[in-house]
Amino acid sequence: MESIAEDSSPERTSRSFADLHCHSTASFDSLNSIGRLVHTARRYGLTHLAITDHERIDGALRARDLAGRDDDERQLTVIVGEEVRSTDGDLIGLFLERAVPPGLSGVETAAEIHAQGGLVGLPHPFDRFRGSSGTMAQAAALAELVRTVDFIEAHNARAIGNANVRAAELAHQEQLPVVASSDAHSPMEIGVAYTVLHGPFTNAAELRALLPGSELVTGRASYYVRLLTPFAKVANALRGNRRITPSSAPTSSAA
Repeated sequence: MESIAEDSSPERTSRSFADLHCHSTASFDSLNSIGRLVHTARRYGLTHLAITDHERIDGALRARDLAGRDDDERQLTVIVGEEVRSTDGDLIGLFLERAVPPGLSGVETAAEIHAQGGLVGLPHPFDRFRGSSGTMAQAAALAELVRTVDFIEAHNARAIGNANVRAAELAHQEQLPVVASSDAHSPMEIGVAYTVLHGPFTNAAELRALLPGSELVTGRASYYVRLLTPFAKVANALRGNRRITPSSAPTSSAA
């Protein structure tokens, strides 16, 4: 990926460069260590990185602490997020204080995120190679669900086929803001897609205000690296890190 860090123009300093969907090794299927995520995001010039592990936020909390105490002049804001598997498919929560349990309906999951003051995103809703998204694409509740989300992921760097086209069409139809995300599960994916926002932000309200004017940087597709996912699952299983189910969901932020 070509770094955006070399752009030191005044225009750059008034913008935010955000990857709002990526995974650390706290996820059962990711190879990204916390340190590598923070280092690589900084090196590529991202200003904001949302770590959205599956059904947990402890990895994001560690990354936020690491980024906050680092002296690196390339400032990086880590957003505590989560990718939650609802009964209607996956949802993204940003600016969370505690983990949202899986297994609720889509509307209930969105309500849990909003109750924390967070933002709700709809990731890869039409990617047929993800079981949760396949459910969402067919769900009768989709029309109701899109009325509860704050943005749609119109470009997911791992998406297959016409999934991104359909997501963008849905966002246009519903007049919802769009983002581009890497959905990184390995170091080579970090920042391959990101969203440019015309202003700084530090909280959910500020990001919500900037989203309607977002610009998407899609770069190269990285769906081929899905081949690494089975190896990540094996590696994480060996160290006892498996997907969280509704019965084993953490009850606090210390997942």
